[in-house]
Amino acid sequence: MSPTRQENRRRNLRRWAPRGAALAVLGLAATGCASNDLTRLGMPEPITDQAERVLSLWQGSWVAAFAVGILVWGLIAWSIIFHRKRSEQLPPQVRYNMPIEALYTVLPIVIISVLFFFTARDQAILLDTDEPADVNIEVVAFQWAWQFNYLDDKKENGGEVLFSETGIPNPDGTADPSTQTTLVLPEGATVHFDLHSPDVIHSFWIPAFGFKMDVIPGRDNAFQADLQDDSEGEYIGRCAELCGVDHARMLFNVTVLPQDEYEAWAAEQREEASQAELEAAEIEGNESGDAESGAAEPTEDVESGEGSGAEGAGAGGAGTDEEGTGSGGSDAEENEQ
Repeated sequence: MSPTRQENRRRNLRRWAPRGAALAVLGLAATGCASNDLTRLGMPEPITDQAERVLSLWQGSWVAAFAVGILVWGLIAWSIIFHRKRSEQLPPQVRYNMPIEALYTVLPIVIISVLFFFTARDQAILLDTDEPADVNIEVVAFQWAWQFNYLDDKKENGGEVLFSETGIPNPDGTADPSTQTTLVLPEGATVHFDLHSPDVIHSFWIPAFGFKMDVIPGRDNAFQADLQDDSEGEYIGRCAELCGVDHARMLFNVTVLPQDEYEAWAAEQREEASQAELEAAEIEGNESGDAESGAAEPTEDVESGEGSGAEGAGAGGAGTDEEGTGSGGSDAEENEQ
């Protein structure tokens, strides 16, 4: 290839490369303006303040990854284009290049340190449970369903169960939405979750929370979520830990209601729970009374039997003896005569 043609190619490349990059950035921005799905980079729409923070960390990590990728790809392209083979002459050989070696040693350390700082900062905020909660829920994960116990306080403070929502595992091994329990939450509220498992390790995950936490037997984990004011809607939840053969059945529904609707629903649930408790106490009292009555009847029979025997023995024995004595006296009188 002639030197003139090579020079023309270089000029065209230098002219169109910036234009192509600008066009790609413009198309990316236009797509992001049309829909924020692209800017979330696969993350679901967040409905809590904590999920917003997770999304920001996720996007920042992608920005750092894109920056490193563009740098690496740019250096590769620059080497291919401007340092390609032009003749059979061997290029100059060097043993080392201190500036470049220092760069690719220090730069990764800086990147990792920055990512670690933001990750540790956000993790500490996500796991903070000191703020007073508006709603306290104990999540019980078991094979193969979920139970949500609504408490009057945090479990660590001795919270008592007000009412419960319990899922029923589908007998045929499939995931049936009609048998899945529903977690009902109020929008704009701070919700405290206590996680408990009686059998194996599960993982409590609501994708819209942008966060999941393991449910481990013998270790009660906890976290809090601040729901946003415009979070009303229907969502899904699932177990994110392979917990056995029917792991796919561990699904549940999530419903976020306005505050007034949630309060009406919670009052109805408390009333139903109180009524069920009264009915259970009444049934237990009746069963206890029947048991006491059944235990008392044999005692009366035994006492009645003993009285009859004594009376019979006393009447019959005494009568017989008296009759015998009377007969003896009559015989003696006859002999004297």
